[in-house]
Amino acid sequence: MEDVKDAVVQASRALAVSGLGDMVWGHASVRDPHGGGVWMKSSGWGFEEVDRDKVVLVSPSGDVVEGSGRRHLEFPIHTEVMAVRPDVGAVVHTHAPTLAAFASLDCALLPISHDAVPFTCPQLPRFTDTGSLVATRELGAALARSLGEANAILIPNHGAVTVGADVGTAVMYAVLLERACRTQLLAAGAGGPRVWSDDDEVRFKRDQVWNSAQVDAGWRYLTRRVESGPEDGLSR
Repeated sequence: MEDVKDAVVQASRALAVSGLGDMVWGHASVRDPHGGGVWMKSSGWGFEEVDRDKVVLVSPSGDVVEGSGRRHLEFPIHTEVMAVRPDVGAVVHTHAPTLAAFASLDCALLPISHDAVPFTCPQLPRFTDTGSLVATRELGAALARSLGEANAILIPNHGAVTVGADVGTAVMYAVLLERACRTQLLAAGAGGPRVWSDDDEVRFKRDQVWNSAQVDAGWRYLTRRVESGPEDGLSR
């Protein structure tokens, strides 16, 4: 299982260098290839602190099957999404302040920049059942239903969840969503926005700008950032 553990470590470290950490909260998971649940970082550690010894296998019922650490309370975000989305191989949950700030505006995310393209047309959903922790399987299942087939979901008063076929895509979507929300907040603070891509351009840019090769290029950049050592995060 070293490859799966390494994927969780890479995801965590990439989220850290991207400035999406929240002390010891937030988490990334990878689907267990044998159907045992999800591999995710153990509770009590920051993204930048994660190594293979801090990765645990959590069953759908919340038992720690492998590893010595404690599991996060919000494991149902990961297990319940993967239960209904066979296309999803990785899930990211982050509390980046920009996401909470944008979600509080209760307005649509607009494709002002390339970053918003994966989350518009159709518009990304919001989970409004609770702004507290998604700490029960029932809430996790409700979030999964609200997510539907989307790449991400905002949780007002809380944060966001992104998903992908692989860990690189899920992490990249988390980075892009934070950047998209930040760009719109900047535009709103300047009295706008006034212009953005229409639906046809969004669909075109989805294939041109964020095809799988481009997403992978961004992910590889993040992993190089991890390997080169700590620097200021991308969102700072």
